[in-house]
Amino acid sequence: MANGILVVDKPSGWTSMDVCAKLKGLFQERRVGHAGTLDPMATGVLPVFLGRATRAVEFAAESEKEYIAALRLGVITDTQDITGSVLETRPVAAGREELEAVLERFRGEIAQVPPMYSAVKIGGRKLYELARKGTEVERPSRRVTIRALEVLEEADVRRDAPCGFEPEPDTWFLRVACSKGTYVRTLCHEIGQALGCGGTLSALRRTRAAGFGLEGAVTLEQVRAAGDPAALLLPVEEAPLAIIQGPAGTAKTFYALAAGLEQVLETEERPYRKILVCRPNAQFDADIGFLPGSEQEKISPLMRPIVDNLEILLDLERKKESGGEEELQSQIHYLF
Repeated sequence: MANGILVVDKPSGWTSMDVCAKLKGLFQERRVGHAGTLDPMATGVLPVFLGRATRAVEFAAESEKEYIAALRLGVITDTQDITGSVLETRPVAAGREELEAVLERFRGEIAQVPPMYSAVKIGGRKLYELARKGTEVERPSRRVTIRALEVLEEADVRRDAPCGFEPEPDTWFLRVACSKGTYVRTLCHEIGQALGCGGTLSALRRTRAAGFGLEGAVTLEQVRAAGDPAALLLPVEEAPLAIIQGPAGTAKTFYALAAGLEQVLETEERPYRKILVCRPNAQFDADIGFLPGSEQEKISPLMRPIVDNLEILLDLERKKESGGEEELQSQIHYLF
């Protein structure tokens, strides 16, 4: 029975569920899920969870994602990417200086309206189903966070995205690090609007998700060719988790090592009442799945940098939110 995480380098033309369906057959395992949908045109990191590891999918999906995106200026499409129908073309007068100036507007927390060609549901119907019938509906905006947005040099792109990112006129390559729920194609569309010439996403490659990068990803061809595909699986216990419990008893979970300590502090469940940190070999089903855990003083060497930094950051956050008044009573618990 297959249990673990497989970091797949998703090929272009496949949906994320296509990949899961293929792996179900290769591993003879019906319990398969992924941590973050990639559009069919996109390539790159798709963490896939098999067997008992599927219990961790919802936690992994909360993490920050990172992409290399190709922004083609002067083109506007109905899907906001190059796979859609061209609605309009415009001359492009903007150069790198103008682009760099506009990017500043999109860094940090921004409001983003989901595109019509998306799986977001309005009134019980997926938006793309309505869009295919020529129907457009009003969509409420969402708050997302763009943690990094920068223009990449061609050499950097060639290293991480060798295919589909050929230099073309009026095309710029961007590095985007963003929160869950961010539509990179919408970001490209809005950058084009801000420049006055329009823009669309012409290529997308995810370089990091749920703490996993391209350096550890395997192709479907490699999985098929493996004599023992199960040997490619990573045990879910190797992924440190930070579980943040808020005042209302709700919890958010992050891959603390990979998602970044900064993200741990930028959740909606403030002020923090409890932080649960587990080490790699914690019993996932017993300790993490049900959250109770047990308090112990011992801290594993691997978790020590995380715990030290969390204590420092939480102290700063408490002072920031209390305005110099009584500090919040937060607790750090260790699950072993």
